[in-house]
Amino acid sequence: MAKKAKSKSGRKARTYRPQRRVAGEATPAADAAAAETQSTSEGQTATETAPAADAPTGEAEGAPKARKKAERKDGTMSGLDAAAKVLADAGEPLDCKTITERAIAQGLWKPGGKTPHATVYSAILREIQQKGEQSRFVKAERGKFAARA
Repeated sequence: MAKKAKSKSGRKARTYRPQRRVAGEATPAADAAAAETQSTSEGQTATETAPAADAPTGEAEGAPKARKKAERKDGTMSGLDAAAKVLADAGEPLDCKTITERAIAQGLWKPGGKTPHATVYSAILREIQQKGEQSRFVKAERGKFAARA
């Protein structure tokens, strides 16, 4: 006679299956917003229905917004910003190990992990992938990056 499979604790294993939503089905948040708009009076003035004055105007939809960089307490910059500065100063393609060594030696960046060169490498690749031609970096050859001219 065959035994039934059990989990390590001896109990029957349970699975979690989240409920799927059908396309076009309203969510609880959408239901609340719809109820609120229905309950408002019909005699609204133009100022009540106008968009907020602090809403951005003139920006293309879907365009990335420029964010303000936060100042660090110790006066250093992010690893990616430090890499951009080191590459701009070097004027030649460098590998990530050299980039991180120079950034740390100049006091531009204080890494917190065991492999800062891998962190910088993945961050540079991510910026090139996401920003494309607007990236600050260009891949010069295998394992080496240069500042975009």
